[in-house]
Amino acid sequence: MANDILSNPIRLAALRADLGEVLSIHEGDLIEELGEITLIVPSERLLDQALTLRDHPRLRFEQLIDVCGVDYAAYGVSEWETDDASTLGFGRGVDRDQDLRLDDPKRFAVVYHLLSLVHNRRVRVRVHAKGTPPMVDSVVPVWAAADWFEREAFDLYGILFSGHPDLRRILTDYGFVGHPFRKDFPLHGQVEMRYDPALARVVYEPVAIEPRVLVPRVIRADSRYVKTAARPESPDA
Repeated sequence: MANDILSNPIRLAALRADLGEVLSIHEGDLIEELGEITLIVPSERLLDQALTLRDHPRLRFEQLIDVCGVDYAAYGVSEWETDDASTLGFGRGVDRDQDLRLDDPKRFAVVYHLLSLVHNRRVRVRVHAKGTPPMVDSVVPVWAAADWFEREAFDLYGILFSGHPDLRRILTDYGFVGHPFRKDFPLHGQVEMRYDPALARVVYEPVAIEPRVLVPRVIRADSRYVKTAARPESPDA
């Protein structure tokens, strides 16, 4: 019931109108899809629009639900080929030589999910991080709940948040190299660790795992799943 209320076309149209009038945004800055509205905000206007989203009486998005990073380096590219079947009994192949868009200025983005308790509305805000390394302003001064969320995005994607009070890793180990959610990060990692009883401590070593692809076998015709028509009863039965 809650999703039906929030995705009601009339309510979405009213929210779109309020966002357009209050923030003076252009038509291309709003995306309406699947009953949800995404607001595209330039990185240089993030803080002032965040304050408006929180404080303006027609918006009142006072609660920050979530913040996450996104890497668009492989957006829209699938490594799984499902159209053709091979002669080896496998229906899928994996392409590990993808053409990643590592130099795309819009490669990294930060996504914020906001809730208005007053108006019972939700909106998604997306900001593309600029520069190398990618950086956006921290919204902790606007929504204090962003603190650990921004640390997570920094840890996993390497996105810096200017003005964050304590920007350090939150999920990976001390001395971790790289950012594991980036599309160019190796799936098997870069180092492995184990406990060395002789040294009585944990040691780090180069990864000994050989990267390989596990391709699931596709069963196309199995008699266990074939529905057969019921046999007519014998007249002598």
